[in-house]
Amino acid sequence: MRRDDRLQETEATLRRHAQALCRDIGERTIASGGLARAEAYLHDAFGALGLAPRRQSYDFRGHEVANLICDVGPADGPPLVVGAHYDTVPSTEGADDNASAVCVLLALAARLAARPPAVPLQLAAFTLEEPPAFHTRGQGSRVFCREMKRAGIRPRGAIVLEMVGYTSPAQSYPLVLSLAGYPKTGDYIGIVGNVRSLPFARRIKRGFRHNPELPVESLTVPLNGFVLNATRLSDHSSFWDRGWPAVMVTDTAFFRNPHYHTPGDRLETLDFAFMSQLVDSLEHAVRAFG
Repeated sequence: MRRDDRLQETEATLRRHAQALCRDIGERTIASGGLARAEAYLHDAFGALGLAPRRQSYDFRGHEVANLICDVGPADGPPLVVGAHYDTVPSTEGADDNASAVCVLLALAARLAARPPAVPLQLAAFTLEEPPAFHTRGQGSRVFCREMKRAGIRPRGAIVLEMVGYTSPAQSYPLVLSLAGYPKTGDYIGIVGNVRSLPFARRIKRGFRHNPELPVESLTVPLNGFVLNATRLSDHSSFWDRGWPAVMVTDTAFFRNPHYHTPGDRLETLDFAFMSQLVDSLEHAVRAFG
């Protein structure tokens, strides 16, 4: 298949999943019932690819919730993790936050299921990243990391997708980065890592650069991101706090997207061509570990 045809097919897949998550299901919270519907949708979507998702279920305030995990590639060795959270804040269909990332995860899964990577890979759909679970023991990614440690497994690294579908003519930055020479246009993808993750982040970035159609910028933060708290606001920090290498792949969230955590975070704001290029970049990065 020609690359252009493949990108068009990926874009159609992304649109289909986004329609289902944002419009057919909508708000994905425990209270709305949308969280359970989203989990069921993702379970079926992974299964349709020939994967066997397993539920990592647990109780959160009297409700059963679950991460979904798919193993792809060889069975032996430390896994590479690629994950995204599938819940939303209330009263929003959560298009960029975080349907965009979940759709990219599913599109990447389709490619890797068809041609598995040379390294063990875990694709993880995390539940309950948003408040009130965020940075508590009930956050889905923290449960995932806790269970991984209990099993005596140390991942080779984690790529966490967080808000990856919004582009803009204007890009803002926190004050400390405003003079760092980053682009003024919000048309790139960012890779954020801590100091411990620097070799891993560099490897991911090298993989991304095999796709010159998607500009990529990177940031390394000291002290596990506590000096710039915005860099901790996703599931990658669950890995950082275990001392494991991880990066957040992001469109920079509220530094670019004015609809963050509002009802304006809607399907029609997503840039599917941008997301399709990200699937290409991620595939290059994953296969570079083989």
